[in-house]
Amino acid sequence: MSELTTTMRAISQDVLGRPEVLKEVELPVPTPGLNEVLVRVHAAGLNPTDWKHRAFTLFLGEPPYVLGWDVSGVVEAVGVGVTLFKPGDEVFGMLPYPYGAGSHAEYVTAPARALVRKPSSIDHVAAAALPLAGLTAWQALVDTADVQAGQRVLVHAAAGGVGHMAVQVAKARGAYVIGTASAANHDYLRELGADEVIDYHTTDVAETVRDVDVVLDALGGEVRLRSLRTLRPGGLLVSLLPHGTEGLSEEADRLGVRTELLLVEADHAGMTAIADLVESGRLRPTVAGAFPLAEAATAHALGETGRTRGKLVLVVR
Repeated sequence: MSELTTTMRAISQDVLGRPEVLKEVELPVPTPGLNEVLVRVHAAGLNPTDWKHRAFTLFLGEPPYVLGWDVSGVVEAVGVGVTLFKPGDEVFGMLPYPYGAGSHAEYVTAPARALVRKPSSIDHVAAAALPLAGLTAWQALVDTADVQAGQRVLVHAAAGGVGHMAVQVAKARGAYVIGTASAANHDYLRELGADEVIDYHTTDVAETVRDVDVVLDALGGEVRLRSLRTLRPGGLLVSLLPHGTEGLSEEADRLGVRTELLLVEADHAGMTAIADLVESGRLRPTVAGAFPLAEAATAHALGETGRTRGKLVLVVR
C-alpha cells in the first residue's frame, strides 16, 4: 500500500432497506491490530446474510456499516504477532461471523487465522465465492454430522450457494447424495456428483425419501419440519436458519431423530480443508455472476430473487 493511500472505496448504508440504500463511500483504510492482517481485497463474495443484514436489524444492529464476510486478496500489512503470512501473500477466508463484516471494500482487516493461502488453481473471483458457503457445508456435514462413506445425505436447495458446495463436500466424504432443486438444475447437480435429484415443485420429498442419515436444511419452515420424516432412526437434521424452530425438537423426539442448529464460524482448519478439496479437484464453486464493487446494489437485487445457481461475487480489483 502506498504511504499516500489512506482512504478506500467501500459499499455502505445509512439506513436499512432495499438494495438502493447501498452506496459507494470513502472510508479510512483500517490498520491491522494484534494478530491481524490487512488485506487488499481483490474479490468479495455475497451471501443471503448480506441482503438480510442490509434490510433488517439482525446481529449488526443499526447501520451505518460495511457488509461482506467472504474475501480473497493479497496481504498488504501484518500486525504484531502474525507469523502465518507476509505482505504479498495471496489469501482467502471468511471474516469472523457475524461481527467481523467489512469485505465489500478495497481493504479489510482480519484475524490472521481466519485466512489461508489461496489455491493457485483458482482466481480471486472463484476463491471469494468459497469461504462462508464452503465453511457452512464443511461445518455442517463434517464437524457436526461426521458424514461417512456410504451414508445417505439429503441436501435441500442443492443448487444454491451452500447447497452446491454441500453436494461436493458430501461426495468427497463418499456419501450417497440426494439434492432438491428445480428441474432446470438437475443436470447441473448430477455434474457436481449428486446421485439422485428431486424436483421440489412436483414431488413431496417427505413422502418419497426415506432412511436418510443426514439432512442439510437451508430452507426452514414447513420443509424443515417435514424433512424429519426422511431420516432413519437416530438420523440428524442440521439446520442453517436460527428462526422458526418452534416444535422442531418435540417432533424430532417423537420420531426418534436428532436436530442441530449451525451458525458458521471463522475456522482456520475448515478453510484449510476447503483449500485442500479445491487443490484436489473435488470442490469447485459456481460463480453465478461477478459485479464491480460499485454495482453491489444490482448484485443484491439479483441474489434476493433466490434463483441464482451458485454464488455472486463483487470484483474489487
